[in-house]
Amino acid sequence: MQISESKRLFAHAKNFIPGGVNSPVRAFRAVGGEPIFIKKADGAFIHDEDGNAYIELINSWGPMLLGHNSPLIREAVIRAMEDGTSFGAPTAREVEMAELLVRMVPSLEKVRMVNSGTEATMSAIRVARGYTGRDKIIKMEGHYHGHGDSFLIAAGSGAITMGHPDSPGVTLGTAKDTLLAPFNDLNAIESLVEANKGEIAALILEPVAGNMGLTLPQEGYLQGLRDICTREGIVLIFDEVMTGFRLAKGGAQERFGVIPDLTTLGKIIGGGMPVGAYGGKKEIMDFVSPAGPVYQAGTLSGNPIAMAAGLAMLRHLDTHPEVYTRLEAIGEQLSAGIISINSSLGLDYTLNKLGSMYSLFFTASPVTDFESAKKSDTQLFGRYFQSMLKRGVYLAPSQFESLFLSTALTDELIGKILQAHEESMKEIH
Repeated sequence: MQISESKRLFAHAKNFIPGGVNSPVRAFRAVGGEPIFIKKADGAFIHDEDGNAYIELINSWGPMLLGHNSPLIREAVIRAMEDGTSFGAPTAREVEMAELLVRMVPSLEKVRMVNSGTEATMSAIRVARGYTGRDKIIKMEGHYHGHGDSFLIAAGSGAITMGHPDSPGVTLGTAKDTLLAPFNDLNAIESLVEANKGEIAALILEPVAGNMGLTLPQEGYLQGLRDICTREGIVLIFDEVMTGFRLAKGGAQERFGVIPDLTTLGKIIGGGMPVGAYGGKKEIMDFVSPAGPVYQAGTLSGNPIAMAAGLAMLRHLDTHPEVYTRLEAIGEQLSAGIISINSSLGLDYTLNKLGSMYSLFFTASPVTDFESAKKSDTQLFGRYFQSMLKRGVYLAPSQFESLFLSTALTDELIGKILQAHEESMKEIH
């Protein structure tokens, strides 16, 4: 029996790359089997090294709003590359991008380009600490802000207990400054603030969580956080690496009408190229070097290729509001179809949806925080993932990841996804 090219590549990769992959979720350990190696992508499809095509619902974890390999982005990159790939010096595109971001995102008055979402969140925390002169931060259980040391912290035994490292290599000294709270629980935030009066520099969260499956803020929660942070002089940071420009032109903060002090961005502002940014109030951002004392730098920050791709994407979104109308319609059509099929089969699972993001949780209980998300039957999800994959639909290989839709999904493709869903549900039950 001939081994597939993906299997051969995975076995070979493990000799040179830890675990054979460059990001853990790609290893398929949460869903069983071995990862598929992708050769190319176009529109709503990805194609593997064995020549198989899949309708894909990850879209590079969010940025491909227009589908893969959009001519708009591709042509902008090709034109930019004719002038060179990296200068390590200022360019006009950086200024154009910063001006566009400030105009489109409600919280931004000044912005600094970086190279990834992780770099953006690490930098935002640093400037918040420098601005306030405080050390501690609050983060939410199940919210992912990249792999910076301050964010890889697990819960203590109670709402006011300091965190403990969630990964070897994260020191106890770092962990003691990270306080953990459940999402959607304002009382827990009040308790943390009271127990650490005048010591908390920042509160960071995904305004719409996408890394414990899609989990929505309850009514009044985001405004409650805004009120607490304003009262206590705490810098409120929205991590919009996933939600920025996807849930609305101005991100989740525009959609919910709650404005943070700082915002972190990534993925989409490079049209899929490696990029990130953080920004917010002028008086905070002016603490960043060389305007202020908080040091942050990067040779590839504002890379001309990434800026060209991002400008093409954001200018299109800025002038084509119909993109969001279509994304909303696709999200509604697909989620309504899944709910209808589940109901007809007598299956009572939870589906969380907002715009073009959704998650199907294999639990009948509402999912509002990390604890309720963990009630999902992850083994059943793994069987569902493999069944959908067999039918040509590529989902996120984890129960605890949101799915991201694109305008490349036609009514015909949505019909195929729903047919695969129905057949898969019948197969695994």
